[in-house]
Amino acid sequence: MKIAIVGAGVIGLSTARSLLARGKSNITVFDRQPGPGLETSLANGALLHPSLVEPWNSPGILSYVLRNLGNDEAAVLLRMRALPSLLGWGVRFVRESSPDRFLANTMANVALAQHSMACMSEIASDGIAYDHYARGTLVIHRDAAALRRAQEWSSTLESSGLRPRFLDVASLIELEPQLAPIADELVGAVHNIDDEAGDSHRYCVQLEARLAAQGVRFVYGQSVSSIEVDAGSVRGLRHPGFVGERFDAVVLSAGAHSTDLARTCGLELPVRPAKGYSITFDLEGVEAPPTVPIVDSELHLAVIPVGKGALRVAGTAEFCGYDVSIERGRIANLERNFARVYPELASRQPQLASKKWAGLRPMCSDGKPLIGATRIAGLYLNTGHGHMGWTLAAGSGSVLGALMTGQRPEIASDPFSPQRFGL
Repeated sequence: MKIAIVGAGVIGLSTARSLLARGKSNITVFDRQPGPGLETSLANGALLHPSLVEPWNSPGILSYVLRNLGNDEAAVLLRMRALPSLLGWGVRFVRESSPDRFLANTMANVALAQHSMACMSEIASDGIAYDHYARGTLVIHRDAAALRRAQEWSSTLESSGLRPRFLDVASLIELEPQLAPIADELVGAVHNIDDEAGDSHRYCVQLEARLAAQGVRFVYGQSVSSIEVDAGSVRGLRHPGFVGERFDAVVLSAGAHSTDLARTCGLELPVRPAKGYSITFDLEGVEAPPTVPIVDSELHLAVIPVGKGALRVAGTAEFCGYDVSIERGRIANLERNFARVYPELASRQPQLASKKWAGLRPMCSDGKPLIGATRIAGLYLNTGHGHMGWTLAAGSGSVLGALMTGQRPEIASDPFSPQRFGL
């Protein structure tokens, strides 16, 4: 079986590893970039967060988006130029925000995330190094009512096996002393002890090297322009270096760009790009830097130690089509919010070297990824993970690898099947 995987980010590479482990050795991975993990996998939020996999279309999302049209400080921002591409997609996005659907979608994501964490443990024990650490996440709160709601929600998730701890201010400052300057603003925190973190780009580089050594072929630097289909079955793909070469199966794991590729063979994926931003600060020489990932529930901001001496500030979702330009207003919002979490560190921003980044998260309209076979024989999807791609990558690869080799996945795969959209 000759398999083509389109996309060499965390999803595509995890899929390749899963297939290789199941005996599929004739695998070619394509990516338009010059190397692995250079798009959304490059500088994402770095968190592996089974406790934070609720979809963005939570109850009340429609009114929130409409209230914040054009507001650069909004956690979810809709640019009017993207509206035409979101009309049909948006109907499903809003419909899935009902409390019952939101809860069901969240619980499906939690199951996949927990499976993914187990897979990541196996990958790490296999020698794939990605600056991994397991200190949980601290979700801090400034409002007592919001903290109570967060505790109730966390208690709901406990039924799935997650283990939240509820901390008063003194306890959370003990865990992360760098929060002391804002202690008077805080009312408590939820410590999600099952969460971990790591450098997704380093994961891609390390995993690609391992896969290449095991015979997986990598083709970089040019785009796949279309998927070729004959009589309802995949024949191959169109790529400048592979004219006429047949593939028995094609996996679309090209993030938000999977949608355009699927259109070339008549499939309309319910996946749209949601731009996210990050700033990575170099803290080399800073005494006692933060060590525990922080999520600020009010600011919709994550601040995560990454690798050796780096601190990443990530947040926001912006629906603006395929525009990956870095909007100054959105970066300024991240900088202001960073100063509200770590004012002393933020005061050094002019002296700290930093890298600003924006990337497109592939957002499925119901908040769950698309994993599995399509109605076109030989065409498979592993995309639509939104802000959860790094968290769900290894588990998604495991599920698809099992499905493609006729095995039973370790978790229920029906909630993620493309068939729920008639694909």
